[in-house]
Amino acid sequence: MACFSGSVYGHQKLQFSINGVKLLDFGSVPVKNQAFRAALTTYGRKTGREHTVLLRAVSYNDRIYFSRRNADSDWLKNALANHAVKVGFDDSIHSGTASLVTDEPLAKKISELKYPGEQRSQEIRVVLQVIL
Repeated sequence: MACFSGSVYGHQKLQFSINGVKLLDFGSVPVKNQAFRAALTTYGRKTGREHTVLLRAVSYNDRIYFSRRNADSDWLKNALANHAVKVGFDDSIHSGTASLVTDEPLAKKISELKYPGEQRSQEIRVVLQVIL
């Protein structure tokens, strides 16, 4: 199981470990209205088994957003097939409900927050919204 640890000065410190062995440490990351690293757990659309991936996420308007260039990823397909997901950050794992964002201005805002100042912030992306 994943372990996420410690808050530092209003920022999150994200570490990923399995059975007490630290695998990754992303350090302190800001959360509100900015991009941060999070662990997204989906349930396999064929097997029903948990699958966890580390992704760049965006916290915006009390929701968590994940995005991709296209809909070809397994994590996105799984979340759309089974809307129950988990999001791990700040020393805890939160259960949530995922849905596809169809509002283009919102999807554009998420890209701008995820990639500030980068060319890809202007790309049209597939955006998944998670309500915790």
